[in-house]
Amino acid sequence: MALASDRFVSLDEYLEMRESSEGLLEYIDGAVYMTPSPSTKHQRVSNKLQFRFGMFLEGKDCEVFSAPYDIELKKDGVEGTKIVIPDLCVICDKSGFTDARYVGVPTLIVEILSPSNQSHDLVTKLNLYMDYGVKEYWIVNPMLHAITVYALNEEEMYEQHDMKINAGVLASKVLEDFSIDLEHVFSK
Repeated sequence: MALASDRFVSLDEYLEMRESSEGLLEYIDGAVYMTPSPSTKHQRVSNKLQFRFGMFLEGKDCEVFSAPYDIELKKDGVEGTKIVIPDLCVICDKSGFTDARYVGVPTLIVEILSPSNQSHDLVTKLNLYMDYGVKEYWIVNPMLHAITVYALNEEEMYEQHDMKINAGVLASKVLEDFSIDLEHVFSK
């Protein structure tokens, strides 16, 4: 993950950068982060997860969205502007949809690690999503064939709900009855 700018960038400057850039840029309180282009393995994993979430959510009140789709995180009592582009997100509160993005807090977010963005997803985004109240955060590591699921507890802190490496069935805490087989996720 390359930092696009090492100085404070206003929201207007960020929006101008977005217009003139081919890259995916995220904005977190005046810092701009460039998201790397996904690898083939990343895309395969993303497609499989999106398909499974989509099939599970068919006929339900929630929807799954994939990158590039802007999420402007908004929550009462939390200041600053954060515009992120998660690999996948499940949105159940439809009130935040605009023509250009979603403004609010998704129910579930999935980030798929790349070698160059691991610390951003494992530290920065984990804390950001926890602070905003994303109920469930999945971190997918295609290099290790692993998925870790964090869920908010009663104190609004993330705790590890489930984790699988190489094989096994992983379950969601917030999407009742949703599970996925890791062998399927990481198969070619």
